[in-house]
Amino acid sequence: MAEEIDDGTEGDALPAAREELTPARSGRRSGSAVLGVPIEVVISVGRARPLVSDLVNLRRDSVLPLDSRIDDPVEILIGERLIARGELQEMDDDSGRLAVRLTEVADLSQGV
Repeated sequence: MAEEIDDGTEGDALPAAREELTPARSGRRSGSAVLGVPIEVVISVGRARPLVSDLVNLRRDSVLPLDSRIDDPVEILIGERLIARGELQEMDDDSGRLAVRLTEVADLSQGV
């Protein structure tokens, strides 16, 4: 079973999702036509809980503090379902693009 991750925040910051991930098994099903369909995943780096008055006053260069630290794991979601956790890193191809190195993966053998 996966360990819960301490997000290191205090006070009234929103808690990080605390779902536990069931480890992935090898030997995933293949041959299904749906496996070739692209799907959008969301990489969540943190949450914020600003006041409405703060939101309406946002301008360019405003800073919106998050409940996470720079080296905290990110969460990978499909819809609202947590499917993995990982670490942000820069691609090795000098493009400046970000990538996620997976550190925990849920068992998706029963579907997404």
